[in-house]
Amino acid sequence: MPGVGRPPWLLPLVLLVAGLAVNLATSPSLLLGTAFGAAPLAAAALWTARGTLLTGIAAVLAYAAVLLRGGPGWTEGLLRLGAVVAFGVLALAVNHALRHGEQRFASVRQVAEAVQFAVLPVPPGRIDGLTLAVRYEAAHAYARIGGDLYGAQRTPYGVRLLVGDVCGKGLDAVATVTVVLGAFREAAETEPELAAVADRIDHALLRERSQRAGQPDCLPGGDAGRSVEFVTAVLAELPPGPAGEPESVRIVSRGHPPPLLLSAGGAPVRTLEPDSYALPLGLGDMAGPAAVPPEGPDGGTGPVPFPPGALLLLHTDGVTEARNAEGVFYDPVARLRGRRFPGPGALLDALVADVHAHADGRTDDDMALLAVMRGPAPPPSPPRSGEPG
Repeated sequence: MPGVGRPPWLLPLVLLVAGLAVNLATSPSLLLGTAFGAAPLAAAALWTARGTLLTGIAAVLAYAAVLLRGGPGWTEGLLRLGAVVAFGVLALAVNHALRHGEQRFASVRQVAEAVQFAVLPVPPGRIDGLTLAVRYEAAHAYARIGGDLYGAQRTPYGVRLLVGDVCGKGLDAVATVTVVLGAFREAAETEPELAAVADRIDHALLRERSQRAGQPDCLPGGDAGRSVEFVTAVLAELPPGPAGEPESVRIVSRGHPPPLLLSAGGAPVRTLEPDSYALPLGLGDMAGPAAVPPEGPDGGTGPVPFPPGALLLLHTDGVTEARNAEGVFYDPVARLRGRRFPGPGALLDALVADVHAHADGRTDDDMALLAVMRGPAPPPSPPRSGEPG
């Protein structure tokens, strides 16, 4: 999505402020240290060695102050603080390499990817009987840090997933990603209804926007001096079935491309309509209550079965807005029809390669993708001695 950002050299400060703001607004039991780890890495690319060192020290002190509010025990708290220290040491090494011209760290993209990884960590590959895979594809080799995001979390209500796309790029996008993921992780743990999770993220963005008045508008026609900042997002919930494994999926959309369901038997790719939909996140003050789509052949009024071997694909509009030389948009439903994949990683690898082939390597938007596969059903146990076979 197009957008206007602040000067790049402010990125380390933005990350520190965003980290403090999110953690102070979050329950002490759900503290987040990603922004504090990313700040010195950003300073490594933008500032001198002294500035990088001071940023690392500030990040450690800020996170230590946050940890003292409560939350994890001393052991876990020291481990988390040690991770931020490790990012600071890594940042000094990156800064030294950049300042001395070593080609291994000379690429702007490499530094951006390091910051991206700190802000947007890769989720576990296995959660509650589900296999997960993610991909983040930047549109350009020297791309700025983008605003696409993903998240996955085990909760008391099942595994919950999030894929979103922030209006804009650069510093504002990074700060917004931090707010969205922090709000998602907290709300996913406490809200029984998936739509309420989206509402909590929306509220967090509105609160953050009220504290950052005067930013450039992402929506044309906004009131003078008022920031109109938003995030399209899709949330999925896979609640545990009677056997403990997820057997169905629910979808909530906030102005985002719908997920796709690929069955294990090679049936046509299914577009999953949401249980509810509303305006993108961050526009809650302009929206009414979430609407419920009418009942139809594609569902959208309740959980959709998620059988063993099925694949669920969530993606941003960088996939569907990729165009070929004739201006034809990429259609994942048509391109994936009839294809089978052994796992979510293979699906994402094939999809990314196919998008690049369709667009002849010229993509204009980043792509964030998250795929989930329900593990195949376990083989039946052999009959015991004396039982009929």
